Amino acid sequence: MIQSPYLLFLGDAPDALAAKVAQGIKDWRPEACLGQYRMEGCKANLGLEDLTLAEAAERGAKTLVIGVANRGGYISDSWKEVLKDAMDHGMDIASGLHNLLRNDEELSRRAQRTGMSLFDVRIPTVSFPIANGKKRTGKRCLAVGTDCSVGKMYTGLAMEKVMRERGMDADFRATGQTGILITGNGVPLDAVVADFMAGSIEYITPDNDPDHWDLIEGQGSLFHASYSGVTLALVHGGQPDALVLCHEPSRAHMRGLPDYKLPSLEDLRDTALHMARMVNPACQVVGISVNTSSMSEDDAVAYLKETEARMGLPTVDPFRHGADRLVDALAGV
Repeated sequence: MIQSPYLLFLGDAPDALAAKVAQGIKDWRPEACLGQYRMEGCKANLGLEDLTLAEAAERGAKTLVIGVANRGGYISDSWKEVLKDAMDHGMDIASGLHNLLRNDEELSRRAQRTGMSLFDVRIPTVSFPIANGKKRTGKRCLAVGTDCSVGKMYTGLAMEKVMRERGMDADFRATGQTGILITGNGVPLDAVVADFMAGSIEYITPDNDPDHWDLIEGQGSLFHASYSGVTLALVHGGQPDALVLCHEPSRAHMRGLPDYKLPSLEDLRDTALHMARMVNPACQVVGISVNTSSMSEDDAVAYLKETEARMGLPTVDPFRHGADRLVDALAGV
């Protein structure tokens, strides 16, 4: 088990979005977060207290969590020195990066010498089956986005929170490293062999009671040249009964792809619904989730109102204003 409290490592993150793993943990498990560690040049700030490794250890930090999701998921030499020092100060290391901690000889030797543990959450722990496409009992909702990192995980977690407060039977199903670190379980979908990705989603959303909802964490985007494959595996493996469209309106282009513009919400609606109905003809688009964090309150409200009028779907920022209306929309499914 990964022990808390955590010291969240932001490294030399080039922007706030690069530290989305740490931000997600801070937003959804604030009680587990002791502080943040930032290196020179870091442009991310969670608003937590900046601590040295010695200060964090003195205050009882148990695990240094790598909260940076850089492109390619690598461990730089400068990061490595901090990780080794953290183990010397009595902290375990947890990571969701593609490059595994356990495969680094220096880190493995230091862990063995200090008695600390290395946790790689991006390793599948189950031999997943190939998807069979058979209809399962229970209901499933999937968040799909116009781009990566637009709020798909936050949407699912916010909906789960509301549903549980209402006494509804609902579970958030994590499919990425941040969700797994928040909930403690799930499948690291982008680390699953391609032929088994859809099957892994069938596996974590099995037959259930008729009124049970699985809120499946979305990944990537059907329109993203780098990550569309993982999104389609979620659509087909999840067999969603409901789709929530997710969007971040301040983007000038697709994340990491300056030559690609974002699709419209109309394009996302039509494409995602077409793909979803291949495995569940009854699938419906029930609402829109907009990440308005870059907007003022007045601008956010105006944008949500205009989008709702244009799309004819309940449109909210579930983290800013709550997910009640998205949950209400599930009643018709």
